[in-house]
Amino acid sequence: MLRSMTGYGRAQQQVDNRDILVEIRSVNSRYLEQNVRIGRNYSYMEEELKNLLKTQVSRGKVEIGVSITLTEGKKADIRVNADIVKGYLDAMQAYNDAQLEADDDRDYRLLTDKRLLSGEDPANGEMSWATMLHLPDVFRVEKAQDDEDEVRAAVLGVAEQAIAAFVQMREVEGEKLRADVLARLGTLAECVGIVEAEAPKLTEKYRERLYTKISELLGSTAIDEQRILTEAAIFSEKTAVDEETVRLRSHLSQMETLLNAEGAVGRKLDFLVQEMNREVNTIGSKVQDVNITSVVVEMKSEIEKIREQIQNIE
Repeated sequence: MLRSMTGYGRAQQQVDNRDILVEIRSVNSRYLEQNVRIGRNYSYMEEELKNLLKTQVSRGKVEIGVSITLTEGKKADIRVNADIVKGYLDAMQAYNDAQLEADDDRDYRLLTDKRLLSGEDPANGEMSWATMLHLPDVFRVEKAQDDEDEVRAAVLGVAEQAIAAFVQMREVEGEKLRADVLARLGTLAECVGIVEAEAPKLTEKYRERLYTKISELLGSTAIDEQRILTEAAIFSEKTAVDEETVRLRSHLSQMETLLNAEGAVGRKLDFLVQEMNREVNTIGSKVQDVNITSVVVEMKSEIEKIREQIQNIE
């Protein structure tokens, strides 16, 4: 089924204690470009998400967003960093000792030691546990490690659902594009039919105009019929568009076949549009007839509209 390169897919599911959300969106691109937005702790899944998407998508600039939120916390191991605490206490003790030596006040020193050890928090710079809570590295927190295989399986499962929704939207959009392009191919086929019917008449019209003009110039003098026929044959050769219309019909047929084919056909369609445009331009340059020229203009307009549409096709 034909697919558009623009689309959006979303899936959300709660697995164990995690709320997992996967969103996928894409826009046009000549090749497949992938960008995965996922938390640093889960970056090990980035390549797997890209590989999963590659199985379903061939072209487009695709962005995959993954959000993983814990609905309940896991137990964490919290411990006092004894060496750090001892370091703080030793530093404070050393400071107090230095101050007391300067003041030479042993009674004050003894009082300070007792308050420090009891955990009091007087306003003279001593530390209590309440103060220590605000100091860096006093506590060591060791969070429980995630099971990578478990998380990977959960995220990829939700991603598969998002990709399915994403692909479905691209197929719906692709069907609309297919219907529009097929309708325009029908219009082009009608225009080719008009050119095929009108082009052969041009030689006879040219022969009649040439005969009339020569008659006016020569008056009663005999006209060389053979010379007129030769000029008409040369004109016919220059203005013949049979080859162009045959190739144009072939391109129309191939494009219709591709529009009904499976897989990524956007690049092939783009090539055919270029070839169709080439044939129509050749017809326009060969034939200087008002009726055919107006048809050529219409064909160019339809081809341009087709070109715009197939830029969205995968």
